[in-house]
Amino acid sequence: MAFMYTQVYKHTPRMTLRTLDFNISIYSAVLSCLHTSPCLNKEIDKSGTKQKLECPTCQRSITVPEGGVNIIPQNLHLGFEVEVAGYKSKIGSDGEKSCDACIDGSMGPAVVFCCTCHHLLCKPCHDHHKRNKILHQQQMVGLDKESLKVLSSIMKPTERLCSQPHHEKQELKLYYGTSQLLICRECTFHRIADIGSIAMAHRDAMRKALVCAQEVTSKLTRAIDANDKMAEQVETSTKNATLIITEAFELLHQTIEERKKTLLSEMEAISVSKKAALTLQKEQLIKMQDEIGHCTEMTSLILQTHTDHEMVALGDLLPTELKAILKKVENVSLTPNQSSDIHVSLHTDSLIKELSIFGHVMDLLPSPSQSMWYSESVAKVKEMYCVKMETMTSKGERYPYGGLQVRAELRSKSHDGAVVPGKVEDHGDGTYTINFTPQTAGPHQLLITMDGQHVQKSPCDLHVRREYSTLCNPDQVINCSGGSSAGQQKRTIGSSGSGDGQFNRPHGLFIKGDEMHVTEYDNHRIQKLTTGGQFLQKFGNHGSGQEQFNSPISVIVDQIVRLIVSDSITHRVVILDQAGTWLLTINGSVSGSHGFQHPYGLALDPQGNIHVAAYGSNCIKVFTPEGTYVRSYGDVKGPSEIEIDEEGYSIVNEMNGNCLSIFDPQGNKIHTVGNLNKPRGVMLLRVVVCM
Repeated sequence: MAFMYTQVYKHTPRMTLRTLDFNISIYSAVLSCLHTSPCLNKEIDKSGTKQKLECPTCQRSITVPEGGVNIIPQNLHLGFEVEVAGYKSKIGSDGEKSCDACIDGSMGPAVVFCCTCHHLLCKPCHDHHKRNKILHQQQMVGLDKESLKVLSSIMKPTERLCSQPHHEKQELKLYYGTSQLLICRECTFHRIADIGSIAMAHRDAMRKALVCAQEVTSKLTRAIDANDKMAEQVETSTKNATLIITEAFELLHQTIEERKKTLLSEMEAISVSKKAALTLQKEQLIKMQDEIGHCTEMTSLILQTHTDHEMVALGDLLPTELKAILKKVENVSLTPNQSSDIHVSLHTDSLIKELSIFGHVMDLLPSPSQSMWYSESVAKVKEMYCVKMETMTSKGERYPYGGLQVRAELRSKSHDGAVVPGKVEDHGDGTYTINFTPQTAGPHQLLITMDGQHVQKSPCDLHVRREYSTLCNPDQVINCSGGSSAGQQKRTIGSSGSGDGQFNRPHGLFIKGDEMHVTEYDNHRIQKLTTGGQFLQKFGNHGSGQEQFNSPISVIVDQIVRLIVSDSITHRVVILDQAGTWLLTINGSVSGSHGFQHPYGLALDPQGNIHVAAYGSNCIKVFTPEGTYVRSYGDVKGPSEIEIDEEGYSIVNEMNGNCLSIFDPQGNKIHTVGNLNKPRGVMLLRVVVCM
C-alpha cells in the first residue's frame, strides 16, 4: 500500500513541495478515489447539508465522513516525503542557518543536519551528539549540495507513537492513521476479532468485483472492436461515397462536354448553311453583274464604231437582251438572304441553380422501416383515396430530401387480384403524396415501397367501401308499374305456358355469364336458358321429394357452380349440381333456432355462407355452404329478397314493412329506406320494386 500511495503521490498534479505546510493533517489525506489530496479543498453542495472535498487529480466530489476531515486516513509515507523535501529546501537555502538545538543560537551557525531528530546542529551541538551514548549513532550529513543528494535515503521519519495502549514498545510502525488517532498497521489487525472470516469476505468481494470488472472489460473490448469496425465501415462508406460523387460529376462533366459538342456542331451546321446560301446568292449576283457589264460594254462599243447601216442591221438585239437581264435583276433580292444572327438558348441560370443544390450527403440513410404513412380519408369505390408518407431515418429523424424511388399499389383480394397503381407526388422535402382511385369494393391490400423495400405497416389490409347513400336514395327506386321511362321494356323472353322456354309465374332470376336460371312458381321447376332466350335445360317437377319443388321462389349459383333454390311451400332450401342432381337439403321446417318458414330470397356473402330471407319467420338465417346453421339476424317484416355486396353488407327487401333495410356484416341494421309499397325485389347498384 505504501507503494500505491507513492504512485498516487507521484501522479498528483498541482503539487509544489516547496510551498507545502508540514502539518500532515492538512495536506496528506487519502480520498476514497485513492488519490492523495495535498490540501483539503472544502466545498459545500447546493443544498448546504453535506460538506464536500474535491479531488485535485480527478476533480471527483468526495463526501466528508460524519466525523469530519480529521478522520480521513492520512498518507504518512507522503508526509515523510514532503518532510524530506522541506528539509532539503531549508538546508539548500542561501546564507547561514541557525542551530535548532541551541536555546539562543549563540554557539554559532549550523554545520550539519541530523537525519534522525531532523535538527540543524552547530559544531558544539554536533560534538555533544557524538559524545552522547544514545545520540552518537544518529547519522549526520553536511549542508553542502552533495550531502543533500543522499538525504532521502538516510533520513528517518519523525518518531511518532502508536495510540494503542497494548502496544509494547510504543514505537510507531505507522502505515496509515488519522491526524488525531495514529494507529500502526499491526495494531489495526490485532483489534479485529475474526480476521480470517473478514479477510475471506473481503476476498470474496474482491473476486466478485474482479468478475464484474472482467465482464465489463469484455464488454468494453467488444465495444472498442465494434467502434473500430464502425470506423472501418465509415472509411469504406467514405471511399464509396467519394467514388459515387466522383463518378456522378464525371458523368455530368461528360454529359456537359457531349452537349457542348452537339451544340457547337449544330451551330457550325447553321453557320455553314448560312455561308453556303450567301455564297450562292453572291455568285448569282456576280453572274448578273457580269452579264450587264458585257452588254453595256458591247453597247458602248457599237455606239462608237457602227455606222447607220450597221445599226439598222443590229436592230434592237442588244437593248432586248439588256432589258431581259435587267428584268432578271428586278426579280432577284439585292439584300443578303441570310441574317447574321445565331441564337443560343442555354438557360444557364436555372442549370446553375439546379447544380448548386444537386445531390445530398447525410450521415444517416432514409429507413423504410421507420418511414410512416397515414390517410385522413376513407377508401371508397370510384373516389380518390389519398395517402401521405413521411420519410424517416433510422434514428427516427425526418429525412429532408426527396428523390427516392417510392412505389405504391392497391391490390384487390378478389376480382382476380386487380391492381390499381398509385400516383406518387414527390414534394422534395422527404414527404410524398400517393393517390389511388379504387375501382371495386371489398378487401384490398395496400403496398408502399421505398427503394424496393416496404415502408412501415406495408403491406396492410384496406377495405374499400361502397357509397351506400346512392343505394338509399328513394329517387333512384324505379316503379315498374308506373311506366317510368327509366324502366321501359327492351325485349321479351318466352311466353305463357308449361313448355320448354315457356313460363308460368316466373319468380326468381339469376344470370351468370351468358346463361340464366329462372324459377317458376306455378310450374314448380327451374329452367336454364341463354341470355338470348334459347332453352338449354330444366330441373324438377311438382312435389316434395329430393328433386321436386313446390313453388320455388329464388335461385342463385355459387362459386363451385351449385344451384341453390328456395322452395317456399316445403320450407326448405335445395342445393343441386349444374346437371340438376340433388346434393343437399337445408330443412327449415324443423323446430329450433335454425328453423324457418317460407324461404324467399337467397344471397351469398364473401365467405360463401348462404343467407336465407325467411318471409314467414321475419328474419334472415345464415348457413354454411355445407348447410350448417350459423346465426340469425334482422328484425324485418316479410323479407322477400336479399342482396349482399363484396364487403358483406346486406340489403333486405321488407315487403310487409314497405321499406328496404341495410345491415352491416355483423347483422346490425344501419339504414332504412321507407315510403315504399309492397316492394318485392332488390338489386345492387339499381333498386327495382315490382308493385
